[in-house]
Order: sequence, then C-alpha cells, then structure tokens
Amino acid sequence: MQVSLDTLILGARAGKLISFPTDTVPALAAIPEQGRLIYAAKQRSREKPLILMAASAEEIWSFTTGSDQEYEIWHRVAKKYWPGTVTLVLPASASVPQEMISIFDGDSAPQKDKLISDRTIGIRVPNCRIAQSILAQTGPLATTSANLSGQPPLQTMAEISVQFPDVLTLAATEFQDEVHGDGVPSTVVKWTGENWQVLRQGATKIDFKP
Repeated sequence: MQVSLDTLILGARAGKLISFPTDTVPALAAIPEQGRLIYAAKQRSREKPLILMAASAEEIWSFTTGSDQEYEIWHRVAKKYWPGTVTLVLPASASVPQEMISIFDGDSAPQKDKLISDRTIGIRVPNCRIAQSILAQTGPLATTSANLSGQPPLQTMAEISVQFPDVLTLAATEFQDEVHGDGVPSTVVKWTGENWQVLRQGATKIDFKP
C-alpha cells in the first residue's frame, strides 16, 4: 500500500511495517519492539539478525555496549563511514529489544551457547535524505532488505507494494528528487573485541588490517 510520508511515519510509530528507499536497497522496517513482524513478513529465519538504522550516530550508541577504548575505536570508524553504506556489528546493550536479536532454532547446545554469549546488534546511519527524514521522526528502526527470504532485494516501491500489500510503502511522489540507492547491500563489519572482521563486502569496499 503506497502512502504519503506523514502516513508512513504515523504507521511506523504505531508499530506497523513500513518500507522506504535508502542509499543501498529499499528497507523493510519497524520499531525495534516489532522486529518479529519483519521476520514473519519475509519468512526469515530468526538466526539472521536485523539492522538498526538511525538518522544520526548519536541516536544509536545507546543500543551498544563496550569499554571507553572500544567506543573511541567505533566512533572513529563511524565518523569515517557514516552516513553511508557500512553496517557496524557491535555488542548489544540491554536496551536492545529481544525482537532485534537473532535466535538459534536448532538443537546444538554449543552453537546455541555461542549465540547467547555473542549478543550483537548491527547499526547504520544511511546517506539518504528521505530515509534520514523518516528516521528522525520515528527514531531508530529495525530494518532489512525488502524481499522474501532467499530472493533478491526488491528495487522499487511499486515492486514492494505488490509483494507486501499490507506494508505501508512510501509513494514515489514523496521522493522524486531523491538519488536512489545503487541496489547493492551495505558492507557489514563486526567488532571481534580486538579488531574488525568483514562479514560482507557490499557497497563500500573495506579492508581492515589486523
């Protein structure tokens, strides 16, 4: 369902699923407490985490936890790559709703224990005017690409409104002057406690040296 910007924002605040353009691929999004709606709509395994997207770095650090030295490192990397197409995977704070955290569905105890101890959150600030405008009014949102799990990301609001008719999708008339994303997902890098590990090379090429 394609809607106006105001209707989209009100819907997000009310806990509904929404979709809007970003600087990579269009996002399927909800307030963090409603992250389960994204998993249900995408038919996505709960082992695959969501990304928390915000309008500014200042709004997102409270969802992470680390030492003063770690925060200094993280802030330095964020200053270099944000706003932009890099997702940082960092230790999650207690303020992150469980709906945002990946859940292990199998029976292997060692793997399950690892996931519980490895409670992390992916965070990003997009370099996209319309996305930042939305996020500034909704607060940080749980996001992922708009597509059924295992299928290529959808690239237009029209495609998304067809595949997800119950999702509030931003009407194209609301962002006619916006530069669209290039269709390449964000680069994902994870803090290991000592250095960075590149989990996915995406729109921004990164090569962290040990």
